[in-house]
Amino acid sequence: MKHPVFLKMMAVGGVLLMLIFGLALIGGIVRDRQVHREAATSSVAQSLAGSQTLIGPLLHRSCVETWDVTTGSDASQTRTEQRREFALTALPDDLNVTTGAAMEPRARGLHKVNTFALKAHLTARWADLASLQPQATVKNSRLQCDPPVLMVAVGDARGIRTARLRLDAQDRALKPGTLHRAYPRGVHATLPEATLQRGEPFTAEVALELAGTERFSVVPLAGTTAARFTSGWPHPSFDGRFLPTERTVGDQGFDAVWRLSALATTAPQDIAAGKPVCLGAAAEDSPAQKGCTDAFGVSFIDPVNPYTLSDRATKYGLLFVALTFVAVGLFEFMKNLRVHPVQYLLVGSALCIFFLLLVSLGEHLPFGLAYGIAATACVTLLAFYASHMLGSVRRGIPFGLGIAALYGTLYLLLQLEQTALVIGAVALFVVLAAVMVLTRRIDWYARLAPAAASTPAT
Repeated sequence: MKHPVFLKMMAVGGVLLMLIFGLALIGGIVRDRQVHREAATSSVAQSLAGSQTLIGPLLHRSCVETWDVTTGSDASQTRTEQRREFALTALPDDLNVTTGAAMEPRARGLHKVNTFALKAHLTARWADLASLQPQATVKNSRLQCDPPVLMVAVGDARGIRTARLRLDAQDRALKPGTLHRAYPRGVHATLPEATLQRGEPFTAEVALELAGTERFSVVPLAGTTAARFTSGWPHPSFDGRFLPTERTVGDQGFDAVWRLSALATTAPQDIAAGKPVCLGAAAEDSPAQKGCTDAFGVSFIDPVNPYTLSDRATKYGLLFVALTFVAVGLFEFMKNLRVHPVQYLLVGSALCIFFLLLVSLGEHLPFGLAYGIAATACVTLLAFYASHMLGSVRRGIPFGLGIAALYGTLYLLLQLEQTALVIGAVALFVVLAAVMVLTRRIDWYARLAPAAASTPAT
């Protein structure tokens, strides 16, 4: 064997490729479990109610304008009736929304889905209802309009539990549907024609109990919109086109306040035009944001999602294996040991199994506990095996402690997402510096020369 070092490196490289393939398979398992979780969320939303978006209260009415058109000569004139159908909308000048949400988690198999039940109180005020008075576009035409309708639209009407309307200090009955072409899901009340003749501001109060899944949002359709969201959920994600003006988030929940003017959004014009509502925080010029109106809201996210954290952890798998192989190689080189490629394979396999243990245990236990059990099991196994592979317990224990330090660093990276890059970079620098300090006095030519010269010439 003329080049034993080169052949050893080739064998270890082959082992590394096998482990990369194994890590890819484990990553595929994690992604499959994420797909199953998303399917569970969709299943709950289909059975209960999906994400909810409030639009309203607003007033609208349907109108028809008809007129006669005469064609032909004086002797044979033909008169036909033309018609134009249109809708009138009155958006409130001021809208105040107050909501309190309580979490009602549901489960599909192993997967927990965050659903909520909220109580919303909406107060809308109109200075006048002149926009509901039709205007003729053709001379001598005839105008006919339905009675005005007060409506509140929601994202998924199945989530409506109760709804009450109060006008002029009197309760009014609400009916299902909105009678609106663009936003048909919700509730409505038909108002008398006399409502349009009142010369004083018009105020409506709506109390709504609504259930939904994972997200709630509001469309700022008034001239001035004020909203306050409260909940005992400690991990809100404020999204949409506007962040809260004020917010307080703690272990006991959150309290967020929005104050918006129609000068800051085109939502009133978009709602009047019947455009769909945009969800999420897409950029203003993105395809998802074009052609739809603005909304703001909150998502009830679970920050300790075992699949998301396991997927992030798996991405560090190759780095784990590489650093461990470097440590084994240093022991082998500096202590004149002989470690077989099969032993490299077994050590790497134990590192890979950790990630599979993590995702499987994380489905049944809190993520921190699952991580601790998986890491402890693998560190114990590797320390025991290294004591025999490296020839003594005095070498196996430091090896196990080094693996434990790797797992501790990884857990820190998973918890500190915002500073993961800088911590990871510093940790790699420390490892590289340690290797350079330990090997600073090694004469690499002298160490490799005996292996090359020990083979007799032919």
